[in-house]
Amino acid sequence: MTAPMTDGWTGTLISAIGRTPVVELKRLFANDRGIRVLAKLELLNPGGSAKDRPALRLLREAYRAGRIGPGSTIVESSSGNTAISLAMICAQWDMRLICVVDPRTAEANLAMLKALGAEIDYVAEPDPATGEFLPARIRRVRELVDAIPGAFWPNQYENENNWLAQKETMREIHEQTGEPDYVIGAVSTCGTMLGCYKYVRENGLSTKVVAVDSEASSILGAPRGRRLFPGMGAGMVPPFARRRFFDEAVTVSDLEIVRECRAMAGLEGLLAGPSSGGVAAAVRKMMPRMPDRAVCVMIVHDRGERYLDTLYSDAWVKRHLGPHAVRKEGEAADADLG
Repeated sequence: MTAPMTDGWTGTLISAIGRTPVVELKRLFANDRGIRVLAKLELLNPGGSAKDRPALRLLREAYRAGRIGPGSTIVESSSGNTAISLAMICAQWDMRLICVVDPRTAEANLAMLKALGAEIDYVAEPDPATGEFLPARIRRVRELVDAIPGAFWPNQYENENNWLAQKETMREIHEQTGEPDYVIGAVSTCGTMLGCYKYVRENGLSTKVVAVDSEASSILGAPRGRRLFPGMGAGMVPPFARRRFFDEAVTVSDLEIVRECRAMAGLEGLLAGPSSGGVAAAVRKMMPRMPDRAVCVMIVHDRGERYLDTLYSDAWVKRHLGPHAVRKEGEAADADLG
């Protein structure tokens, strides 16, 4: 193994990770009560999502510890964004990446992974005990790590470097907006919101951290059900969720996700992924009980281009959610959102 690097990545593409801007969504959340909704644009990370931050820290700390280096094999389970972030970094550091995915992984994400040189290991059947793909993917990761000499599993689900990286997200929000009343983001591994929550508590902020989950996800205690979109929710409670990581929780439906993503694109020109639509839906639900002149920061987790054949496809949405799910031209942005 080569000596761990120090700052050899300075000036490269991955040095652009973080320091994402905050913008105000004045049209999507227009109101007469002075409530401001700001968007933390994590989709502007070079890999296109908030997952760039933990992916970099997971690999960087392993590299510094001498556990990996050029020629190493990295194996990880991911529905897409973490895998893309890892693939971007592995391409620069001359490491092999094997991504364990399942049928819910978007075709666009698979194409991006292949373009970045990653190898795809496809788990076609869910875990028989739970009916969920995540346990089956993790089992496959363990098999590959055992079979490949020197292979390294970053383990985004349990590695503390996941949420430690996301404390930087909240630090930036604090610097950019002062002390907002709310920070709202989606949950999957729960690393993003745990990192934000830790920063808020350690720095004595009054900001409320709000976790957004799919109404069919098990993370926040709802009955497990069918979820159309990856990147938000899970069929099992991830280890990070066993700690306190939010002040308030909101669940959203697939229909609300679709409607808010499309409204965000049409009104703000912001093409974001489904988890961001879920966050926008949560903001809308919360606004009637927010105090006047409240400042709310919503995390825009990833880009929408990778969901053009699902979330933004009228045919796909009608097939999965029914013809009523696609809004008629001119229909109000908040219609049927309940």
